[in-house]
Amino acid sequence: MVLYGFGRIGRLLARLLIQRSGGGHGLRLRAVVVRKGGEDDLIKRASLLRRDSVHGPFDGTITVDPTNNTILANGTLIQVIYSDNPSAINYESYGIHNALVVDNTGKWRDADGLSQHLQSRGVARVLLTAPGKGELKNIVHGINHNVIANSDKIVTAASCTTNAISPVLKAVNDKFGIVHGHVETVHAFTNDQNLTDNFHRGDRRGRSAALNMVLTETGAAKAVAKALPELTGKLTGNSIRVPTPDVSMAILNLTLKKGTTKEEINAYLRNMSLHSELHKQIDFIDSPEVVSTDFVGSRRAGIVDGLATICDDTNVVLYVWYDNEFGYSCQVVRVMETMAGVHPEQYPAE
Repeated sequence: MVLYGFGRIGRLLARLLIQRSGGGHGLRLRAVVVRKGGEDDLIKRASLLRRDSVHGPFDGTITVDPTNNTILANGTLIQVIYSDNPSAINYESYGIHNALVVDNTGKWRDADGLSQHLQSRGVARVLLTAPGKGELKNIVHGINHNVIANSDKIVTAASCTTNAISPVLKAVNDKFGIVHGHVETVHAFTNDQNLTDNFHRGDRRGRSAALNMVLTETGAAKAVAKALPELTGKLTGNSIRVPTPDVSMAILNLTLKKGTTKEEINAYLRNMSLHSELHKQIDFIDSPEVVSTDFVGSRRAGIVDGLATICDDTNVVLYVWYDNEFGYSCQVVRVMETMAGVHPEQYPAE
């Protein structure tokens, strides 16, 4: 495994991969590719891996070797490669062959841009941690990961919101049928927003992320159709960015074909979280005291808040929490394992 980029998602993927290493049967993190930010770049990169303001300290030991540009984390030796050209890296010179490169920069989102990675020696496949453009397969694990073919050289893991809502939407559509719906996300601010008011290419995102609720668009509702074609044209969506660093909520306002009650749909979704093939993606909670920080570190793609459910026959509103950083990263790792053909046993099982 090679991580191309080492931002919020890249570092969480590194933590997960290091956590799952050992035994030689799973994914093996070999390298991280970044642009050099200064003479002390390696020290700062390791420090960001060691300490995280949202997800807490790294569980274990980290040793930095500036001479060889390596980070040793809990026995996993990570080569740090400095480059700003994805097509000009010789991974084989570092002993890396047939690598799966995980591009978490978001700089390239189409086949032409991402295929640059395949020009580097030692690269076999590419996974993008963002919604892809064009004909690239957008994969939500648990929904359509079975469509990944050995011939697919480039695959995308869609967005955090698409991963959070698609499993719940599939479960609801399978039992009750969805006529149409609107998805409104209350989303934690992200690194692409400005800390203080300044120019931004996007509408409204130039205003201070720390001081404002920022209304913006989201492509998640339309992106769901790439994983669930049966919902094509049935969903609309918008997003409100709010001044919290992590954990978001999706509000699913749905019109159903088959009427139901709050008790019935909650019982159904709770059962899906426990006893279905979507148990790794859907969680359920009915506590009257939970707030967003309670879901930091959740490994599920989305958590249904049962007490908040509103239901009037064929009209239902579902509230779905999701850790848009860690929960999404867990979904990305599941896609990585599918692409690599490795499924290590975990205890306790997820």
